[in-house]
Amino acid sequence: MLGIFTILEGFSSTFLAPNLSKIVGHVQNGTLDFVLLKPISSQFWLSARALSPWGFPNLIFGCGILLYAGNKLGLGLSNYLLSLIPLTFGCISLYSIWFMLGATSIWFVKIYNVTEVLRGLMEAGRYPMAAYPASYRFFFTFVVPIAFLTTVPSETLLGRSEPIWLIGSMVLAIGLLYASHQFWRFALKFYTSASS
Repeated sequence: MLGIFTILEGFSSTFLAPNLSKIVGHVQNGTLDFVLLKPISSQFWLSARALSPWGFPNLIFGCGILLYAGNKLGLGLSNYLLSLIPLTFGCISLYSIWFMLGATSIWFVKIYNVTEVLRGLMEAGRYPMAAYPASYRFFFTFVVPIAFLTTVPSETLLGRSEPIWLIGSMVLAIGLLYASHQFWRFALKFYTSASS
């Protein structure tokens, strides 16, 4: 669990934070106008423009934890390869949630605290969902899908995951990605450019 959580933390620090936190700045400064005029998807441009090296240590450390624990548990290469599937879906889900929060800056200009709330909720991913009471498990599975970010990849790595959870993580990731795209298009209808 800790290894998966650390990898997701590194992923958000490397790829999400340097890009999606700048949406607020683009809205405040009126530079979102220039982004919207580019002949590429504005969501893609805002999401993939910069990388931060500050997340690389977490990515390396998380992989190290997984390799060390896997060696002690006798896990094979197939376990690691199979766990990449829900981990990839978890990264897509995390990106989609983060992007939708960033898109709310069109209405609420200062949303820096909202991303901190998301980081705080992600802290729950350090522990398996079985450690929480039933009400928290429901919340972390269906309201804020932390279970799909950390628990499902961990269970898959250990060979304990059921196919329904893998399918669920795929459906959730695709659904959230589609929802983030639609939400961005909806939010742009309310954006008033700097020149108007």
